[in-house]
Amino acid sequence: MQMVRVFSTEALEKNHPQLAAHANAVLPSWPGEGAVMLCEGTQDLPARRREDRMVVLRKGDQASLKLLGANGLELTYDSGASASARAALLAASAGSQDPVFADTGSIAMITLARRVAESDIPVLLEGPTGTGKEVLARFVHKASTRAAGPFIAVNCAAMPEAMLEAMLFGHRKGAFTGATEASEGFFRAADGGTLLLDELGEMPLGLQAKLLRALQEGEVVPLGQAQPVPVDVRVIACTNRDLPAEIAAGRFREDLYYRLNVFPLRLEALRERRGDIAPLAFAMVLRHASSRELLPWITEEALAKLEAHNWPGNVRELENVIRRALLMAGDAPEITAAHIMFDHAVRPVAAAASPAGSPAPLSTGGRKLSAIVRNSEAQAIIDTLEQNSGNRLATAKALGISERTLRYRLASLREAGMLAAAGGAR
Repeated sequence: MQMVRVFSTEALEKNHPQLAAHANAVLPSWPGEGAVMLCEGTQDLPARRREDRMVVLRKGDQASLKLLGANGLELTYDSGASASARAALLAASAGSQDPVFADTGSIAMITLARRVAESDIPVLLEGPTGTGKEVLARFVHKASTRAAGPFIAVNCAAMPEAMLEAMLFGHRKGAFTGATEASEGFFRAADGGTLLLDELGEMPLGLQAKLLRALQEGEVVPLGQAQPVPVDVRVIACTNRDLPAEIAAGRFREDLYYRLNVFPLRLEALRERRGDIAPLAFAMVLRHASSRELLPWITEEALAKLEAHNWPGNVRELENVIRRALLMAGDAPEITAAHIMFDHAVRPVAAAASPAGSPAPLSTGGRKLSAIVRNSEAQAIIDTLEQNSGNRLATAKALGISERTLRYRLASLREAGMLAAAGGAR
């Protein structure tokens, strides 16, 4: 799989220099096939192939995204290189099943994933639930020499042990009660391609031993059969568990871990890669509002509200929030901050100022982990704001967030009555 190639005309680079520069800086590191064609009109473009994506850029009074047939979008924006325009450009440039990212950490991880895909070693994908591990697994498959082969995904936590064994390795007719027909199993179904084992940490120990043999020997033994069957399968395993801790607790085989852990890839929680939030949000709009010719635009204020959230449910939660926002916005041309409603709004605990004037430590006794995390973050913001004498720009830089994101978090603290000791923010 080649890196995305960006084709843009001289007129576009003259009239849309900031977005053209952004596309040329970020898109070449993206996975995918074909080219992203940036233009003001279609007259200067070479013939498009089926895998090529076209984005027509225009300036106008009302920012919008408009569908232009298959793999085509018109992006109208009302300012130079606003965060929303940059995010919409990236989302419009992505294929329907491609990873969408802009955070520097995500770019580095995808670069590693591309190199791993070129080999044939097993891959272990680690990361919290809802971070997009299956999307990354599909990219590794598409970027490999097995791309023309099947991609089979199975959730190891979704079925009982006996059923999972039969589904993985296959069985002969009559091998067990209810086996009225023979089944080849997922391993043989994925022959020549890739088998994704999701939630691997949930697999029973007995099955782990059989999986290890399948990986080592390149063969499986179907239930009710004595002779092994050779298979040519690349295994990608996903887990949200700490497997070394599971090994120490006796719940996961150490030899299987080292067999899979040749080159692990880790997807961080969404709150650790905030640069991905805005383009992912626009990608969700494209996914769930594609029945509309003119798609709603996510305003700067709405994006800032999204970036200020902690995202305990990661990308899956973001998708829910955008789908809810689309419903709330109705036929409106924009998704505003008022349309953004989170799954679990946990407000910081009110804290009184200490006699010395500094904020008192926040009480977290008896509260859920999400509240503890939120409270700790609030305290860090207040402390850093005081250390920088209320200077927002310096505070945002020290915290590693944008000034816009800091502004929304400060507004949240004011609503909760927690900013009295740091009210001099400027």
